[in-house]
Amino acid sequence: MEGPLPRLPGGGRVTGPLLLGVRHHGPGSARAVQAALEAAEPSAVLVEGPPEGDVLLPLAAAEGMRPPVALLVHAANDPGRSAFWPFAAFSPEWVAIRWALARGVPVRFVDLPAAHVLAADEAEGAEGDDGGSHGREAARIDPLRALAHVAGHDDPERWWEDAVEHRGGAGDPLAPFAALAEAMSALREAHGDGGRPRDAVREAHMRLSLRAARREFGDPVAVVCGAWHVPALARTVPVGADRALLKGLPKVRTEAGWVPWTHRRLARASGYGAGVTSPGWYGHLFTAPDRPVERWMTQVAGLLREEGRHVSPAEVIEAVRLADALAAVRGRPLAGLGETTDAIRAVMCDGSDLPLRLVADRLVVGDVLGEVPEDAPAVPLQRDLARLQRRLRLRPEAAERTLELDLRRDNDAARSRLLHRLRLLGVEWGEPAAGRVNTGTFRETWSVRWRPELSVKVAEAGVWGTTVGEAASARAAALARAATTLHQVAELVEQCLLGGLVDALPVVVSALADRAALDSDVGRLADALPALARSLRYGDVRATDTAALARAATGIAERVCVGLPPACTGLGAEAAAAMRTRIDTVHTAVGLLPGEGGTTGRWRTVLRGLAARDTVPGEIRGRAFRLLLDGGHLAEGEAARAMELALSPAALPAEAAGWIEGFAGGASGGGLLLLHDERLLALVDGWLTSVPPDAFTAVLPLLRRTFAAYEAGVRRALGELVGRGPAALGRIPGALPPDGFGTSTDADRADAVLPVLHLLLGTDRTAAPTGAGHHEHAEATG
Repeated sequence: MEGPLPRLPGGGRVTGPLLLGVRHHGPGSARAVQAALEAAEPSAVLVEGPPEGDVLLPLAAAEGMRPPVALLVHAANDPGRSAFWPFAAFSPEWVAIRWALARGVPVRFVDLPAAHVLAADEAEGAEGDDGGSHGREAARIDPLRALAHVAGHDDPERWWEDAVEHRGGAGDPLAPFAALAEAMSALREAHGDGGRPRDAVREAHMRLSLRAARREFGDPVAVVCGAWHVPALARTVPVGADRALLKGLPKVRTEAGWVPWTHRRLARASGYGAGVTSPGWYGHLFTAPDRPVERWMTQVAGLLREEGRHVSPAEVIEAVRLADALAAVRGRPLAGLGETTDAIRAVMCDGSDLPLRLVADRLVVGDVLGEVPEDAPAVPLQRDLARLQRRLRLRPEAAERTLELDLRRDNDAARSRLLHRLRLLGVEWGEPAAGRVNTGTFRETWSVRWRPELSVKVAEAGVWGTTVGEAASARAAALARAATTLHQVAELVEQCLLGGLVDALPVVVSALADRAALDSDVGRLADALPALARSLRYGDVRATDTAALARAATGIAERVCVGLPPACTGLGAEAAAAMRTRIDTVHTAVGLLPGEGGTTGRWRTVLRGLAARDTVPGEIRGRAFRLLLDGGHLAEGEAARAMELALSPAALPAEAAGWIEGFAGGASGGGLLLLHDERLLALVDGWLTSVPPDAFTAVLPLLRRTFAAYEAGVRRALGELVGRGPAALGRIPGALPPDGFGTSTDADRADAVLPVLHLLLGTDRTAAPTGAGHHEHAEATG
């Protein structure tokens, strides 16, 4: 195996091992490998990769296989310990595999088995470097950068494009491999192992595999591997020395399968060591060898047009000419990505880099997602997920998209259950997102995007069951038993209802009742109640029996009503702010509990008690009054009297400022309340102007936080009212109202809007406008 690489004088079969050193995921290397194999017609093809994938190689030629895909190997008893070997359509290894399968030539993987790699707890087969090693060690050289530097180039990608990707197909098909092998030999002589000590073990296994293949198939065996390994495979090493390196290596039992991959995960920016900077561009070069620049400019123009930017055919022609001119000026054989990008910026983007970001994301990198045949080996959970994806017409896609679901539709409800179950299993295919405004509880909005690593998550979740429903139920029950807080169990209840896990719900509700009975902390009880109330409120949408949950939630609400008043006494500023947030969430939760029974009445009693208790911080007292006011549970003028007391001279400035924060602060609509209730605004203004100077500095940060939360228009209107003086705020009895405010309601002016409302609502417009028009409108709008 020593000596120069074999040549093919005048064509014919090669008479010795053919070592084809490549760059992973390089279209030029892929075309060169295709040409070399066509010329050499080897008796077998060996490819860098884990031998565990040998039984899966025939699937590479299957009808449903669409690269990019990856070979996934994981420990049988721990799917989280896994490694990926990605392949794109322009990967030389993929081209070699497809060539061999198409001609019936034996093909095998020859790298170090993943069983050894995973046993060492270093998934070095999952990532790689530009020179071909799939390992991940620190302080190692980049062969591509080193060769570019020797050639006088500061940009290794640009040098590789000129030297390999844009090289024509004429001449000896083995010449580029001989030149690259010679360059790598020089690098290895100068840098030794290049910072890759584990490569010695990998290369020992490759040499042993090559020897075994030559004994079985004869000398004309082709090896497609990273160019960095070619010098090590070309030299003679005693068999005993190679076997000694492999002796005693730890190993684990493994399982393997094909999984879809994406161009985005092939990009170096994703953290993939053997990645390229522009997988979308390389894929284009591989699939469009003729007139690649013209075709690329056409794709870019189509993308920009889809985004609303006008690009004419003349601009496409001009961009092509400019790219070719730039390549000539820069001394390049063909226009590369740099020239096309500069031309696109100048001609199609008016010199702006903003549209170029879209081109870089969508085309230069891209979101192409591969496909794997349905009959490919997979864990049972993966097969069930694939079946559900087909049945629900919810295909995994690499590009992020928004999914609007109407839960009244059977298919959308099933989609929702699937996404919620996967989230419970840790498979974050979809993320709940803020949806469009609607008046019901029958809609969900999801942001969905499939990422290749989710295949590992599915494999990990396979330990919980063979179907998504079974696995999610088992996972929920296990989490309920292991939960350390009541809040965690309450969230599990909500997840079970959202996922329709009726089998797991009794177990989780039982765990909830047990933990609630033992938990006496009112804060934790209050934190758990909102999730339970939401579950009860929306359970009927999913046709789930929630009787047991209703009893548990009501019991927790009763305990909160009993324990909250003493828990609000003697709190500091931070604790008071946290408790105010809890009161808001509990108030919302109580409103969602079924029925109008004693719980709602007891909660109102709690709020009245908090509002009137002097030992409760002002922020909480003010918030309790505001909640009572919003619910219509205060008599006319009661809020103003409460504010007069809270802002009286006897009140400490800090307590008064806290009361204002609780009553009118945050995003609670307090600004509009002050804007439309002149008496309350006058009380606040009068108190503010009476605060002593030394105390004003202390309360200013709290007041700024209170009023800064108001919308800009509300702040401006309040400022205008206050700026008109005391008479405008109604402090002088009998004073005229401020501009824009009337002394009474003008029914005729109000009725003038009715024709427009009828037009918008599509109701009867023949009714005569009267002073009762307000009631008519209320009935029309429900």
